[in-house]
Amino acid sequence: MTKRTKRTIIWSITGVLAAIIAVAAYYFIAIYNQVEQFQKKGEDSPFYKVQPVETKKEAEPPKWEGTERVNILLMGVDARGLKKGEIPRSDTMLVASIDPVEKKSYLFSIMRDTYLKIPEHGSDRINAAITYGPNTAMQTVSELLGIPIQYYVYTDFQGFIELVDAIGGVDFYVEKDMRYTSKADKHEFDINLKKGQQHLDGDAALQYVRFRHDALSDYSRTERQRNFIKAVAEKMISTTSLMKLPTILEKVNPYVDTNLTVNDMWKLATIGYDSQMTASEQIPPMNLLIEKKIGGSDVIVVRSEEQLKEYVQEVFSRTNEPEDNSDSDNSTDDTGSKSGAAGGPAAAGNSSSNKAEAADSGVPRL
Repeated sequence: MTKRTKRTIIWSITGVLAAIIAVAAYYFIAIYNQVEQFQKKGEDSPFYKVQPVETKKEAEPPKWEGTERVNILLMGVDARGLKKGEIPRSDTMLVASIDPVEKKSYLFSIMRDTYLKIPEHGSDRINAAITYGPNTAMQTVSELLGIPIQYYVYTDFQGFIELVDAIGGVDFYVEKDMRYTSKADKHEFDINLKKGQQHLDGDAALQYVRFRHDALSDYSRTERQRNFIKAVAEKMISTTSLMKLPTILEKVNPYVDTNLTVNDMWKLATIGYDSQMTASEQIPPMNLLIEKKIGGSDVIVVRSEEQLKEYVQEVFSRTNEPEDNSDSDNSTDDTGSKSGAAGGPAAAGNSSSNKAEAADSGVPRL
C-alpha cells in the first residue's frame, strides 16, 4: 500500500468520523434547545396571570443525589375555546413516581372529581387546583398522597395529539366499542372507536383516553389513560422514535410547560429509560372512596386521608417484593371485555379488580 493510498484512507475515515460527530452534535443541540424551551417564562407561560404561591419547603425540588424518589405531577387540560391566560380545570391528573435506586416507576391516576381542601382556596374538586397555578396543584396532590411532589408537567390536549402523531401513532387494543356524540359541542368532541386491535393516531388516541360514557365512567377511564401512557412510553423508547426525538420535541413544545430544568430532564430521562413500570393505580382506590353530592354536584370523597397515605406507601413497599403470579387478574369490564393495553387485552395493577368490585357491589354512598 502506497503512502498516498494510506493518506487517502486516513482522510476518508477522518471525514466520516467528523461527519458523525457533526450529526451527533446537531442532534443533541437540537434536543437541548427544544427541551430548554419547555420551561415557559413571562407571557409564554400559561400561568402568567396567576399570582405565584409559595410552596412548602418539602415540596421544593431537592438537590439531586441519585437516591431520592422523584414524584412528577402530570396534568392534561383542554384549552380549546379559551382565551390566552385562561386556565381550564385539569381533565387528567397523574403522578409518575420514580425510584432511582430500585429502578422502578409507579403511575397513579387521580380521579378528577375527588373533593378535598385546596390550600388557601377552600374545598373543591381536585381538578380545580391547577386554576390557581402549578404550585398550588403540586401542594394539593402532595397533601393528598402524603409524598412530596417536586415537579410538574402541564400540557394541552393538542400537545397529546401532536405527540402521538409525531411517534407515528400507537398499536393498541381497544377493549370495546366507544361512541359518544354531542350536538351542544357541535360534534367537536365526538368519539367513535371500534373494539379490537388497531393503530391509533393522535385524534383517535385522544378519543380513547377521554371516553367515560359507560357504566363505570371515570373509574374505567383513569385505567385506560394509564394503559395508554405506558404504550406511548414504550413506543417513545424505540430506536425509531429516539432518532426522531428533536422533531417530536419541536411538535409538542408549544403545548408544554414545566418546572423541570434541562439538567433535571436529562437525569430523569436516564433513570426512566432504565426503570421498570412496577405499579399502576387509581387514586383514591375503590375501598377508600365515597360518592357524595355536595352543592348539587356529584363528587368523590376520600373515606380516610390517613389510610390513603398508607395505601400509597404500601404500593411502594409491596412492589419491591417478588411478584406472586398465582392470583393473576383476569377481571373484565362492564361489557365483558378485558382491560385494553398495548398489543392486546390485559389487566393493569389493582384497578381492574377494583372496577369489577364496583360493578358487582356498587360504590358506597353517603
